[in-house]
Amino acid sequence: MATDLKELGESLSAQFRNLNGVHPGLWPIVPRVLCALGVGALVVLAGYFFYWQTQYEELEAGAAQEQKLRDEYTTKVGQAVNLEELKRQKEQVDKYVVQMEKQLPGKAEMAALLSDINQAGTGRGLTFDLFKPSRVDVKEYYAEQPIELRVTGSYHDLGAFAGDLAAMARIVTLNNISLDTKTKDGKDTGGGQLQLNAIAKTFRYLDPEEVAAQRSAAAEKKKKGAKK
Repeated sequence: MATDLKELGESLSAQFRNLNGVHPGLWPIVPRVLCALGVGALVVLAGYFFYWQTQYEELEAGAAQEQKLRDEYTTKVGQAVNLEELKRQKEQVDKYVVQMEKQLPGKAEMAALLSDINQAGTGRGLTFDLFKPSRVDVKEYYAEQPIELRVTGSYHDLGAFAGDLAAMARIVTLNNISLDTKTKDGKDTGGGQLQLNAIAKTFRYLDPEEVAAQRSAAAEKKKKGAKK
């Protein structure tokens, strides 16, 4: 058996001798078969890298696009099925927005609202040591009016004043609240009185000129961002 394998090895080895300068078509069978397999492998590799790989990438991109379209279709089918519910929700949101807008005064009504805030305090027997409207902060859809407040009165009356502000038809909030038994100059308020320091904030909707100005500013900002 060992002799047969040795003879077979020598026979195969002999087929690879003296091949230099000999046309491949005249080579023995084993070198020709191996050469054909090598050429076939090179053709397959070259075809993959220079032709099939691009097709595979296009196929994968097409599959990803197909999945994206399927997802969009599923989403849109869900929206179509729930269209009536979405319409109902939109109507509720619109009603809520209208209701909230009614709580926002216009620019011309702000003076009356500030007067109402002042009267809410004096009506409770409070003393205003400071009532200072600050600069209006114009947002994208509304304007915010901060008011510095320093009010002196009993704990009960101060609490009732805060409740009156919360119950107003217009939106008024109290922020940065602090209570002290001493005034800003260090004196005792006395007689069980407290001093309330706070920032009251009220809001109003923008008039057409302000809306136009805000849209123009937003467009200009977007334009500058696009140029960068």
